[in-house]
Amino acid sequence: MEQAKMDRISELTRISRERELTNAERSERERLRAEYLEDWRKGAKQTLENTYVIGPDGIKRKLSKK
Repeated sequence: MEQAKMDRISELTRISRERELTNAERSERERLRAEYLEDWRKGAKQTLENTYVIGPDGIKRKLSKK
């Protein structure tokens, strides 16, 4: 996710602490948060797919899917 979008999420959160967000601001924040979570989940999944565990027998194995 672009840094500008992350900054916008932070800005909207900061504004929400000062006053009530408008409907447009609220929907923008929800959309940006959803995009952020989607990117985070994608990155976490890629990390786990490329993670190996070395067992007590010394053999390197890929993590199994659950």
